[in-house]
Amino acid sequence: MGSIRTVIVDDSAFVRKVVREMLSHSPQIDVVGMARNGQDALQMVEQLKPNVVTCDLLMPELDGVDFVRRQMTLKPVPIVILTSASQDACRVLEALEAGAVDFIQKPTALANDDLLAMREELIEKVKAAASAPMPALALVPSPMAPAPPSRPAAHMDIVVLGISTGGPQALRYLVPQFPADFPVPLVIVLHMPMGYTAPFAEKLSEISRLPIEEASHGCLVQAGKGLLAPAGRHLSFKRNGNGQVQVQLSLQPANKPHRPSVDVLFQSAAETYRERVLGVVMTGMGDDGRQGAAQIKAQGGTILTQTEESCVIYGMPRSVVEAGLSDAAVPLDSMAREISKRL
Repeated sequence: MGSIRTVIVDDSAFVRKVVREMLSHSPQIDVVGMARNGQDALQMVEQLKPNVVTCDLLMPELDGVDFVRRQMTLKPVPIVILTSASQDACRVLEALEAGAVDFIQKPTALANDDLLAMREELIEKVKAAASAPMPALALVPSPMAPAPPSRPAAHMDIVVLGISTGGPQALRYLVPQFPADFPVPLVIVLHMPMGYTAPFAEKLSEISRLPIEEASHGCLVQAGKGLLAPAGRHLSFKRNGNGQVQVQLSLQPANKPHRPSVDVLFQSAAETYRERVLGVVMTGMGDDGRQGAAQIKAQGGTILTQTEESCVIYGMPRSVVEAGLSDAAVPLDSMAREISKRL
């Protein structure tokens, strides 16, 4: 790909200017237009045919969510949502449901360090969005899609799943396909900022037969229940005096680029459940999950990775495949069946 043609949409002239300056630090990104609201943006996208759009969430005339919905029906284009920390997490999740590829939080204070961190993240997300297949995960299962039949005896004791960019969309497709009597616990790490994991778990539970909740410290890990690691805490496991497995939430280790970390989840699953672990690595940037996958494999467990064609970003699965740790690469539309088969 040549330069990444980008359109910036925001009702604040100041924010448009700041975002343009940020993106100008990458020689690969070319800002070709700036729009004040979703209505203007629809026309601009049609005229300028950008590779990526960055879009504010709250705008007059046509807000971010409605812009994403309208744009996806006209001509799907990768959209990265910009949101303020104070804004409604549910609206951000709606934008992702509507087809946005990713989102980024604007810093609360316009301190130089915060802006610098956001600049790096924004450039990375725009570059990643540019290579996302469009429409990103257009697969929409019929509500409560028929689940693969569950088996009474499980060969595995737990399914642990790591996912990042494109994760909310993929999980909304995958999890509703599992039955209510899913024979083992399902524990998920999804990279998300603080304040998003609880509402996302709630939304996921609403459309699924398998109950999903945000994990809390000390809660039991049980078959037929899904747990989502809360943003800002690593999730690991500990057996109590009765032999039951409980969730441990911690700020340690501090040296991981993500908290929660897929590596921490996978490593703890391998230590706790030995060879009876099914690890699943799905769409996302970076290589979180590779070290953990190696530890699951070392104990004799199994690793599935999502195929490149069905990922929004192939980074995390690619790192596992290239390390020779994947037992099978599975497309998103077959993942529920493959997981159930291996239990």
